[in-house]
Amino acid sequence: MIIKAKNISKKFMREYVLDHISFNLKSGDRVALMGPNGAGKTTLVRAILGFYKLDGGSLEVFGKNPIKSRVEVLGGISFIPQLPPPIKLNIEELLKYVSKSSGIPKEAIVKEAKKMDLNLKANLNKPFFKLSGGMKQKLLIAIALSKKSKLLIFDEPTANLDPKGRKQFYELLSGINRECSTIYITHRLDEIEGLINRKIYMELGKIVEDERL
Repeated sequence: MIIKAKNISKKFMREYVLDHISFNLKSGDRVALMGPNGAGKTTLVRAILGFYKLDGGSLEVFGKNPIKSRVEVLGGISFIPQLPPPIKLNIEELLKYVSKSSGIPKEAIVKEAKKMDLNLKANLNKPFFKLSGGMKQKLLIAIALSKKSKLLIFDEPTANLDPKGRKQFYELLSGINRECSTIYITHRLDEIEGLINRKIYMELGKIVEDERL
């Protein structure tokens, strides 16, 4: 089991943002996680990543507590946030850091980036924070896919991509290992219908729909 959540809850300012929800994620599950702003989608993902201590229930990722075993849990996850972080390293420094910390060969990242028409070698001295939004997103996607993780989590991954970049991204995803589990926080269900086998809809901190396709 990749994720096992049983009756989990989280409050902010005495209000439930996760209201006693339960679900399992198995190897090969590819989920569209949907719902309006404030539904609890991002809070759920952050709990999975070990950012939040829950107020109730139990949550296991790869059979482990995501807070107590956070380093080990994060070692099996690739996460792409909606807003790229303000990294001050230049591209060469960032590639070296990722390679050293995650064991990903730099050339593997360069190769994945090239599939989205991002030439990293021509931008090695450029600071990450000075890249365009699309270039930042493509680099983060290339790092995530190069890691070969058991679980990929994408928070609106194509928000900064143009139509061509979106098409390239989805073509890349169609080729990943079928045993890899994926969670897409998205409002563009039409774009990923061919990539998912399950959709979960959240509202007011609850899962109101969980449908296998």
